[in-house]
Amino acid sequence: MYTSLYKEAEEKMSKTVSVYREELQSIRAGRANPALLDKISVDYYGQITPLKQVGSVSAPEPRLLVIQPWDANLIPVIEKEILKSDLGLNPSNDGKLIRLIIPVLTEERRKELARIVKKNGENSKVAIRNIRRDLNERLKKMEKDKDISEDDKRLAEDEIQKITDKFINEIDTVTKNKEDELMEI
Repeated sequence: MYTSLYKEAEEKMSKTVSVYREELQSIRAGRANPALLDKISVDYYGQITPLKQVGSVSAPEPRLLVIQPWDANLIPVIEKEILKSDLGLNPSNDGKLIRLIIPVLTEERRKELARIVKKNGENSKVAIRNIRRDLNERLKKMEKDKDISEDDKRLAEDEIQKITDKFINEIDTVTKNKEDELMEI
């Protein structure tokens, strides 16, 4: 009976860590990475569509991203969306493709990105703790309904806490690695 709760805790918390890792991919660390543009979507004939579905994104050089839209009419729309984003990049186009030169990160910008990483990490930890809280509330309800004993509830809460600690530590590790990556450049 408790194994399903533990499994649910593992799945939800693992999903939270995965989402956090994906968020971190869009934070640039000085190198050109097509994942940098994953959050950008464009209006494609009235439909909001992710950038990678309306063209190809490549990194031919360490400090250059090239976007080649399949429809050249999208170039101004893509440029506008990139400028609106918080990436701090200036697109340039030649009528067929868009070039994004990735500038070298300043010390100030690196610190700012490290703060963003830390804030996102804290938000992910809050999400994990909320999952723990929801599961513990279900255990309390089960005890109140006399489905489980107080001892069983305490044992289950301890196990859920161990799972929570494991994922909180994973978030801390991922955050530390990203901060180190940002500061070493």
